[in-house]
Amino acid sequence: MMIRDPFKKVSKRAHYLCTAFIIFALLTIPAVGQTGPTATLRGTVTLGDSDKPIHNVLITILQLKRTVGTNEQGQYEFQNVPPGRYDILAHLDRVPDIVQRIDIAPGTPASLDFQVQLSGLQEQVTVTATGTAQSLTSSIQSVEVIGSVDLAKKSPVSLGEALDGELGISKRSFGPGTARPVIRGFDGDRVLVLQDGNRIGGLGFESGDHAEPVNVLTVERIEVVKGPATLLYGSNAIGGVVNAITGHDTAHKGINGYLTGLGSTNSSQAGTSGGVEIGTEKWLFWANGGGQRSGDYSTPIGDVPNSFSREVNGSAGFGYYPSKGFFSFNYNYDKRRYGIPYDPNEVDPEIVFLNPRRHSVEFKGGFKEANSFLDAGTFSIQYNDYAHSEINSLTNEVNTAFKNKTLLFQGIFDQKKIGKLSGRFGSWGSHRDFSAAGEEALAPPTKQRSFALFALESLDFERASIQFGGRLEHNQYHPDATTSRGVLPSRSFTGFSGAVGLRIPTWSGGSFVTNYSHSYRAPSLEELYNNGPHPGNLAFEIGNPSLKRELGNGIDFGLRHSSKRLRFEANGFYYRISDFIFLAPTGAVEDDLIVAEYRQAVTRYAGTEAQLDVSLHPAVWLNLGADYVNAELTDTQTPLPRIPPLRAKAGLEIRYKGLLLNPEVIVANAQNRLFPNETRTAGYTTFGLSGSYLFARQHAAHIISFNGFNLGNRLYRNHLSFIKEFAPEMGRGLRVTYTLRFF
Repeated sequence: MMIRDPFKKVSKRAHYLCTAFIIFALLTIPAVGQTGPTATLRGTVTLGDSDKPIHNVLITILQLKRTVGTNEQGQYEFQNVPPGRYDILAHLDRVPDIVQRIDIAPGTPASLDFQVQLSGLQEQVTVTATGTAQSLTSSIQSVEVIGSVDLAKKSPVSLGEALDGELGISKRSFGPGTARPVIRGFDGDRVLVLQDGNRIGGLGFESGDHAEPVNVLTVERIEVVKGPATLLYGSNAIGGVVNAITGHDTAHKGINGYLTGLGSTNSSQAGTSGGVEIGTEKWLFWANGGGQRSGDYSTPIGDVPNSFSREVNGSAGFGYYPSKGFFSFNYNYDKRRYGIPYDPNEVDPEIVFLNPRRHSVEFKGGFKEANSFLDAGTFSIQYNDYAHSEINSLTNEVNTAFKNKTLLFQGIFDQKKIGKLSGRFGSWGSHRDFSAAGEEALAPPTKQRSFALFALESLDFERASIQFGGRLEHNQYHPDATTSRGVLPSRSFTGFSGAVGLRIPTWSGGSFVTNYSHSYRAPSLEELYNNGPHPGNLAFEIGNPSLKRELGNGIDFGLRHSSKRLRFEANGFYYRISDFIFLAPTGAVEDDLIVAEYRQAVTRYAGTEAQLDVSLHPAVWLNLGADYVNAELTDTQTPLPRIPPLRAKAGLEIRYKGLLLNPEVIVANAQNRLFPNETRTAGYTTFGLSGSYLFARQHAAHIISFNGFNLGNRLYRNHLSFIKEFAPEMGRGLRVTYTLRFF
């Protein structure tokens, strides 16, 4: 497919002129300000179709950042609300957020009720796109949000398994325990995985057989920002951000908690997780923990050997939340063990398992409602201690041991809104100490230091809103001298990323969004210094200490609609990246692996994604979705490796009282656009049926969920799997989950 490059002949001056023109045009749009007497806003929050009132639900006026809690009757009230249009958020721990919009007239009392649904279609909130809470329909970037109930229904053993199938998201894997999300075709160091907005310090990005140490069964929700998110999170978020959010950010009176148990027929999976929050008016204490295990999984042609996984984790912390400030402390522990599947037809195969372990300590503090130019500020410091070994399963000998220690700090300040202008700015820093020893110690011990300054501003008008910002980031690499490699050069990179986005309401409930981004990415440590056999990437890698930075220019655009009977989102994107770093096969073979060098060339990514949800009946919704990515080296028109094929899905959401059913069919096209040494992957169609039943009480909810997957027992393979030739995807299975929520 030939796709023209719209950026090839556009100069930097043209980009600046376009940006200036957009800002000038918006500044000339007339806006109508509202003044007058304040009003009262009140309402009631109930659970599902039971009409049971819920207490301790936090109700927030997003634009005013004012929050109150519901009482025992589920009622809330705001007084002295200025007239205007507001987004009102209802939040309960581990339950999908709900957002409704309301117009407050001068001096006229207003009422807004909420019905909390534990799963299903509803307007939600993201904090990852801009660093502050906003409704998904108000976000300029495309964002996916997956709640805890839906995560428990999937019962995944890895982050990639949890997100696979979401719009624009696929999974890269070397077996179930290693699966990692791929966003719009971007993988590895170009997709940043966070927990509560901070890097987790793992090594999942550097190798196909490394897992991300995130237990998705203990998080409140996962947010995925699709497309460049470099402004707030760093140069290696050029492809997108995955943010696992645990909550615990506001005090509440009483006790909230959950307990989950799960089991699966395929792979004999079993697990449990639980958590509790105990709070007063200003203090909050919490603890979470869990574990699960799975054996070798089954396919239509037999079991995949050594595909087992084990994990155990826990976290605990406390926070103090007075009216104009807060501080909190959290400790997190994650321990895993999983096998690397091998080809059963191979003579004398290497059978290994990995045992990742992560300790993390985080301190946070901040202030709000300051009577100055700064309205609020948040500060954090986090230390991650990550390690894993690759161990021979037969002899229990350690082949290679990895250590990765990171110290992170960040400060973000919210400006007091002045007229139509609001925003936030801050600084971020990181110190990384990496080392590896053994057979696959590809890179020397290296210290990496990073520092960044950033800002993201918004102009909100009656008929449009604009966001713009920039990030200046500096990265240094200092490798140690070794006997085998000698002295390798230190490298230093400093670069700027910037973006400008526009959102224009089109009709009632509809909007058009577009975003231009200029992204800068420094080469990763592995791309600079790796040299040796790397079975996790199926290559003998040769790094290049002389690599240059990557520079990307891209445009995203989308059309959205959200109403009671119709929800629609369609996005298109085009990214051109100069000096793109990739592994290029040389044609040689060493240690039974293809020799590949890290090289640079111009690439482009283009694609589209669309989702349509239509209410056929008050209790029946039709759900349709599709996504496609086309990516290649532009000079040779060579497709890039492991790009997901065209994919579509169709399903229904059927509700009857507490019962929810979701039949779904997924269709994927064959992938015939191949990188050298890649093989074709056939298309496939799979059928699934999931659902849940809710038993609601005033202070508790019992949820029984099930997920029947690949019900036709179809033999199919994932094009993004490193081991697809001998490890097809999972065959027919049924997962059952029970969750108790008390509040």
